[in-house]
Amino acid sequence: MNRFTKKMVLIFAFVATSLQHGYTQQYFIPPSDQYRPDRLKKVVITESAVFVLTSVGLYYLWYKKFPKSRFHFINDNREWFQIDKMGHATTAYNISVMQHDLLRWSGVKPNQAIIGGALTSLAFLSIVEVMDGFSNGWGFSKGDLLANISGAALFATQQNWWGEQRVSMKFSASFSPYAKYNPDLLGKQWASRLMKDYNGQTYWLSFNLKSFADSKSKIPSWLNVAAGFGGDGMIGANDNPSTINGKTIPAVVRKRQFYIAPDADIYRTKSSPVLNSTFYLLQFAKVPMPAVEINGDGKVKFKPIKF
Repeated sequence: MNRFTKKMVLIFAFVATSLQHGYTQQYFIPPSDQYRPDRLKKVVITESAVFVLTSVGLYYLWYKKFPKSRFHFINDNREWFQIDKMGHATTAYNISVMQHDLLRWSGVKPNQAIIGGALTSLAFLSIVEVMDGFSNGWGFSKGDLLANISGAALFATQQNWWGEQRVSMKFSASFSPYAKYNPDLLGKQWASRLMKDYNGQTYWLSFNLKSFADSKSKIPSWLNVAAGFGGDGMIGANDNPSTINGKTIPAVVRKRQFYIAPDADIYRTKSSPVLNSTFYLLQFAKVPMPAVEINGDGKVKFKPIKF
């Protein structure tokens, strides 16, 4: 289980919490004009329980198996082409968005909901950072913390400036051919490969065109254009080993990848309550679309479908 996997444990736990309170929505989680202490109480109690259970679960399922140490820091900013840092920022951004909407659903004032959304995401993600700091094989990463703050700040800045999220952070993933060379690091089964293999992960800044256009524009409310960032050829964190467990590893060129692709915010359309809730809770996922790739060596490729 790598750092990103542990972050995804938190975001899925948070999404499950949101689902309990957002299932009645017609379009987003509708904000309340009046303060609703009954709703806020449910949100706080449920999230507190998720916070505690997730912390205990991560400790017993993961950290308890490894040696402990005094609290210490680690500099991992050069690893994985910083794709893991994009994962931190994307997770922090999406938790902030969902928490803000839950607070507004409870009637919390806009400015307080913005602050509450950002601080909640940082608190959730700090669970892993602090535990890493006391683990002998890891450490508290200042780069991870900065990425978490950046994701929360992107949410807070937009919500304060525009009163909405015009630029969202999204995630997509597919299988790469490299996991077989280093399965302990990149994953063995399909689920662990999607979560641990940074070669298959792409992170996106998705721009909603309608929100930037004139109010009379006929641009569909759901239409986005997205800029993506990923990497390829990474068998190790900083460089590729020549052998692993006595087996020769083929020489692979490590390179960054950049993408331009259409996207869709399907939750901006009106449908049935069940579909609306599903689309809303999956807003962090980039919709598979054709894409143009520009990789680190300057080559341009067209991908009929980019996951």
